[in-house]
Amino acid sequence: MNSGKLVKNSKQWHKVRRKEIFELFSREMYGHSPERPANLRFEIMEEDKKALNGKATRRQVVVYFDGTNTGPQMELLMYIPNQVGKPVPAILGLNFWGNHAIHTDPYIRITKSWMESGRNNPYVNLNCVVEHQATEACRGINAAQWPLDTILARGYALITAYREDIASDNPKQGFSTGVHRLYPLLQNRDDNFGTIGAWAWALSRAMDYIETDKAINPKKIAVFGWSRLGKAALWAGASDSRFALVISHESGAGGAKLFRRGVGENIRRLCTVFPHWYAHNFKKYMDKDTLLSFDQHYVMALVAPRPLYVGSAVDDKGADPAGEFASVVAADKVYRFLGTEGFPAQTMPPLHQSIQGKIGYHIRAGGHDVNLYDWQQYLNFADKNLH
Repeated sequence: MNSGKLVKNSKQWHKVRRKEIFELFSREMYGHSPERPANLRFEIMEEDKKALNGKATRRQVVVYFDGTNTGPQMELLMYIPNQVGKPVPAILGLNFWGNHAIHTDPYIRITKSWMESGRNNPYVNLNCVVEHQATEACRGINAAQWPLDTILARGYALITAYREDIASDNPKQGFSTGVHRLYPLLQNRDDNFGTIGAWAWALSRAMDYIETDKAINPKKIAVFGWSRLGKAALWAGASDSRFALVISHESGAGGAKLFRRGVGENIRRLCTVFPHWYAHNFKKYMDKDTLLSFDQHYVMALVAPRPLYVGSAVDDKGADPAGEFASVVAADKVYRFLGTEGFPAQTMPPLHQSIQGKIGYHIRAGGHDVNLYDWQQYLNFADKNLH
C-alpha cells in the first residue's frame, strides 16, 4: 500500500491497494474520466432481425452523450446471432475506419465523423475518403480484421463503434471535438482525460446501453481492442469491472508492454507524436521509461481476477512483444494472490501456441494486424470464461 504496509488479503486489495493504483494511473497517465452523464440517452435507429441472410439481427443504436441530438454522439453497430438462445455473450470493441468498414453489409450506416485520408489511412488508395468523409467505396474495407461470420457462428454478438465518433485522433484538432467538448474545465487540468481515456470511457457508455438490451447478457461482455484501441480496451477493463473479460491485442506502449525495459515505443514518442492520447501529467515521465516507479502490469492487475488476454506478433517490434509478455508474467502475482490460476508459464511460448490460464497470451508470425488466428484464440478463451 502507499503507507508501506503489506496487502494481506483480497479485501485489502480491493478496498485499499486497487483504489490506490487506479488513482495513480488516473492522475499520472490516462487522466480522470467523468462519471456517466446524467442525460445519457439511447435511440435505436435501424433494426433487421433477418440480416446477413437470416444469420443475425442487426441493430444500429445512437448513444447521445449529453442527451441532445446536436451534441457528441456515437453509433453502435450490433450483430446478434439468431441461432442461439438469448441473451447472448458479446464482444465489444472500437474500430479504426468506421462501422461501415467492418463488413460489406449495404445497410450499415456510413459514418459522418471525420476520417483520415492521408498516409495514415491504409485504404487511401481505394479513393473511399473524400475531404475527410467516408463514401460508399469504404464498405467492408476493414472486414478482414473483423471476421463477423466466425464470431456469430461461435455464438457471440459483435458490437462496435467508430473511434472518431468519440474523440479525435487528430492532434491538430486537440480536444475541440467529440466528448471532450462536454468537459472543457477538465481539459485545463494536468490530470485531464486524453483520447485513450475518452475511448475507454465511451466503451463504458456502450456498456450502459448493453445493460438495457435484453438480447445481450451484460454479465458476459468481452471488451476488445487492437493497437491504440487495445490501449483503450485495457484501460476500460481496468476502469469498469462490468467488463467480464478483457482482450488487449498488440497494444504496446501505454497498453500491455513494460516501459521499464526501455525497448520499443517510448514515453517521449507517445507524448510528442500523440500528445492528445494521455493526460498532461504523463509528459513529466519523458526519457524516464526505465526509472518509472509503476508500469503497465499494474494496469493489468486492476483487471484481476477477471480473465485477461494479451496478443502479440513477432514482427511488431514497436509494441515490444517480449515486453508485453513480461507484463503478463508480472501481473500473474496479483491474479494468484486473488485465488486464480493466473498465467501458467514463465517463458515466452513458441509462435502459434496459446497459453491460457486466467490470463492468456500468444505470439504469432507476422506484423501489426489482427487476423483469424488471433480471433480464434480470443474466442476459445471466451468460451472457457464466458460460458
